[in-house]
Amino acid sequence: MNIKKQFLTKLHRCYATSSTTIAGEQKILFATEGEGAAYMYSGPEFEQSTIWDGPGGTMSMIQVPGKNGDFLAVQNFFPTFQSENATIVWARPKAKNEWDVKTILKLPYIHRFDILTANGIHYFIGCTLCTSKTDKEDWSDPGKIYVGEIPEDLDEPIKLKIIKSGLVKNHGYSRATWRGCMAGMVTCDSGVFAVTPPQKKGEGWTIETVLTCPVSDIAVGDIDGDGQDELITIEPFHGNQFIIYKKIENVYEKVYEYPEPMEFGHVVWAGKLRGIPTVIGGQRRHSKELFYIQYRDGAYVKTTIESDIGPSNVAVVAGEDRDIIISANREIGEAVLYIVTD
Repeated sequence: MNIKKQFLTKLHRCYATSSTTIAGEQKILFATEGEGAAYMYSGPEFEQSTIWDGPGGTMSMIQVPGKNGDFLAVQNFFPTFQSENATIVWARPKAKNEWDVKTILKLPYIHRFDILTANGIHYFIGCTLCTSKTDKEDWSDPGKIYVGEIPEDLDEPIKLKIIKSGLVKNHGYSRATWRGCMAGMVTCDSGVFAVTPPQKKGEGWTIETVLTCPVSDIAVGDIDGDGQDELITIEPFHGNQFIIYKKIENVYEKVYEYPEPMEFGHVVWAGKLRGIPTVIGGQRRHSKELFYIQYRDGAYVKTTIESDIGPSNVAVVAGEDRDIIISANREIGEAVLYIVTD
């Protein structure tokens, strides 16, 4: 694999990464967790346009299924944990490079969220880091998991209910396939929970404990190609351990741990790069490295993509001739792409 870096723009506290599809064309999205903008990049030259100038505080952006580029996003989640006024907004493309942005939910401390689909119904799942705070180190009022059915018309309200509470440092989330269904993996100090929406009308959500150790972030993917997904975690909260777990005799066992000092681990992604099962990881301190791991000849092999950048999040867009790693290099305030070719 060949990887070439493409710088897009300076963006203070560049944090959130995503993509959306408008009129059949995939667009790349970046947003800051500080006060400031969200940008879209289009076409072969990655032309920049502004989605919003503010307020900022964006943790996550998720495309709405069945819409023409519409996406939901967190706003008003500011460092450090100044997030009592956090919201979910609906961004809808209008004329070329123009957007209508509307607040649809007020949800204090909403950090990660997703849209899960089951039996043709789209569901919102939102995870709050906590419920209230008196200061940065106060974790006395734990986070919760909120869910609700998403209406076809987003001008109609999303009616939320709480399905789990008591989640201290409810920080990480990853969409996964769990027991054959689309599910969300939710992480916190008490472990990892697989959260699955109703598979039939009238059924309830299911929550299953997957790990019981403190986990900050998670990804799920079949890294060694044996047909069974591994769990890839950062432990504990904003932690110094990057671990791959493999299910052996029905128990998740550690089969890999990042071999060098890590501090403030924050990036973990699993999927395929140029058709090869791959894990992407990163840390915001120490080496401030973005790296990838692949399974070769019976061993997990780590390769550095770039150091001294401090990535916060990545997303990946797969193409016929190239894949693109969308990387928010937060600690140096850059929105960049890593173009991956064979």
